[in-house]
Amino acid sequence: MKIVKRDGHIVDYDPEKIRVAIGKANTEVKGKEKASKEQIKEIIKYIEELNKKRILVEDIQDIIEEKLMEFGKYQLAKKYITYRYTRELVRKANTTDKTIKELIEGENEYWNSENSNKNAEVVTTQRDYLAGITSTDITRRFLLPEEIVEAHDKGIIHFHDADYFAQNALHNCELINLEDMLQNGTVINGVMIEKPHRFITAATIATQIILAVTSSSYGGATVSLSHLAPFVRSSYEKYYKRYEKRNLSKEECEKFAKEDTRKEIEDGVQTFNYQVNSMTNTNGQAPFLSVCMYLGETDEYKEELALIIEEFLKQRILGFKNRKGVYITPAFPKLLYILEEDNIHEDSKYWYLTELAAQCTAKRMVPDYISEKVMKELKKNEYGDGDCYPCMGCRSFLTPDRTMSLGNIAKAKNYVEGKGKYYGRFNQGVVTINLPDVALSSEGDMDKFWKIFDERLELCHKALQIRHKRLSTVTSDVAPILWQDGALARLEKGESIHELLHHGYSTISLGYAGLYECVKYMTGHSHTDNGEGKEFGIKIMQHLNDMAGKWKKEEDIDYSVYGTPIESTTYKFSKCLKERFGTVKGITDRGYITNSYHVPVFEEIDAFSKLKLESEFQKLSPGGAISYIETPNLQNNLDAIIEVIKFIYDNIMYAELNTKSDYCQNCGYSGEILIDDDLEWYCPNCGNRDHNTLNVARRTCGYIGTNFWNKGRTQEIKERVLHIDNKVAD
Repeated sequence: MKIVKRDGHIVDYDPEKIRVAIGKANTEVKGKEKASKEQIKEIIKYIEELNKKRILVEDIQDIIEEKLMEFGKYQLAKKYITYRYTRELVRKANTTDKTIKELIEGENEYWNSENSNKNAEVVTTQRDYLAGITSTDITRRFLLPEEIVEAHDKGIIHFHDADYFAQNALHNCELINLEDMLQNGTVINGVMIEKPHRFITAATIATQIILAVTSSSYGGATVSLSHLAPFVRSSYEKYYKRYEKRNLSKEECEKFAKEDTRKEIEDGVQTFNYQVNSMTNTNGQAPFLSVCMYLGETDEYKEELALIIEEFLKQRILGFKNRKGVYITPAFPKLLYILEEDNIHEDSKYWYLTELAAQCTAKRMVPDYISEKVMKELKKNEYGDGDCYPCMGCRSFLTPDRTMSLGNIAKAKNYVEGKGKYYGRFNQGVVTINLPDVALSSEGDMDKFWKIFDERLELCHKALQIRHKRLSTVTSDVAPILWQDGALARLEKGESIHELLHHGYSTISLGYAGLYECVKYMTGHSHTDNGEGKEFGIKIMQHLNDMAGKWKKEEDIDYSVYGTPIESTTYKFSKCLKERFGTVKGITDRGYITNSYHVPVFEEIDAFSKLKLESEFQKLSPGGAISYIETPNLQNNLDAIIEVIKFIYDNIMYAELNTKSDYCQNCGYSGEILIDDDLEWYCPNCGNRDHNTLNVARRTCGYIGTNFWNKGRTQEIKERVLHIDNKVAD
């Protein structure tokens, strides 16, 4: 028998829910007014003997009321009716008014610190948050089943981005097919944009595309510099012909054309960076953009690509000016530097770029590093060949298993038969399981743990199915830049995007958080112990992958395990755990839980041991993962950074170094802004505590944040230990 819920969602009949509902009413009455177990069984039997294929949930509730009154349980029936009515009021109540008032008046802690790259005082951000509050309310009351909302509220799972879910057209993140759009033209706001003929024009158009795409989605976006490289040659050829017309020698033509081309690259990159950081998309922020630097993506234009990479690194080392005209560390774009044979050895042709990358890391915390070697070992396509490609946004990777046999279902004009396709692919959304809650709910009983784990995973599965179904009704008309004009596809007008949600073209993410706390509670050991704790942690990760694989096989939807970048949710999960289980030493006694599979921030471990250990867990987080090490100021010790970079290349797919480069506008101090015992930021030189005059940049969950954080995340930042000793940096 199937149950038709109020939102139209159809679920399997579960008699236990009837027992629970009557049981809750039973606790409100005394003595003979209580329904006996036999009477409850009789009600359930009566419902089941109706032999209905489908029945409305309201009809079941009507039957329960009638049967209770037949048994003479009038008080109980009254309590049940009251319970039912109360639940109905909760479902229909408008919950937005108070939240909106608090947001506008700056009194809402959640929205003030929800995202460290958003300033909730700014009108553009407030406009996005106002829409988000309304969307969240609609999502909770009309779009999600009660069990999902309840699990989300209790911190058992987290249904991400409910503030965008009411719009069924929005997806999470993407790899923009910039090559197709630049080479074959695109349309932005109804205006045709034809193929550019110079690098500076291509760079400017790229930023316009980025703004349009990120305004039609809510997560991170990634572009590749290799898609801009051909336009460097176009510019060079144009300059060469200009000097050739002046009857200069070949040597002079080449010399002057190269000088002009380099100047254009400098101007084009500067324009790109200014545009990306000064533009505000419909999400009320600068685009969450990542820029990929992968020499191996092109053979024909490798020299041109190297020139662009060099300029991007030089300008990032310089930084961006703040209000006082002082160069500081910007949040975007995030830079992804691919380590490969051509740039990883001192005698490699492009080693100079890696040296620049190391300087940039020391000064500005980027780039992040992706090992082509390790990635090709982990990301095998259906023919057994290894692939290397950037993540979508901060850490979300696509799985490559069917990128070749898919055919060009996106109808991209740059599709090459038999070659893996990654640009144009996207993520449908994320639901995260709170692993420490599973452990604490089991009370340390292993059999109970695995049973609860499966129940919680099925909750996540149901929530992910809802995300998928919400997108499955979308047609290409809702966001032409995405679905018709090349960013993700070139579908016809009115054509459904349904096929792009299947066959491995896009992913949908099963997130997880708090592996450390989960393992620690169940085994008494950290998952970093290379023994019992680690073994149990690996089992948990494997089980996540087994379940995702099972769902994927059954539904042809690419479920993938994802190390969630829980920025504000780490605080929420922690608070929920304390409310449900009290203070459990070492588990719930902090204002945060540990992100994904990471070594906890307070655990002493050296950089190389940390990266090596986490590489084993990164393999089991194929839908998204990133590792990091915390360092002191290494600007005078680039050799240490180079050593780490080489280690990353040989040992781990994706990693980053967290350095510090802050600034106090009050006194001009440049260094590390500190956190006191009350979790307040202050300048160690003059004591300034005004967030408006402190420029602080910290990596929080993949991206760099610059607008400060909630108390839980601030505590996590304060407790971070260094993984490279200060002595190394002296």
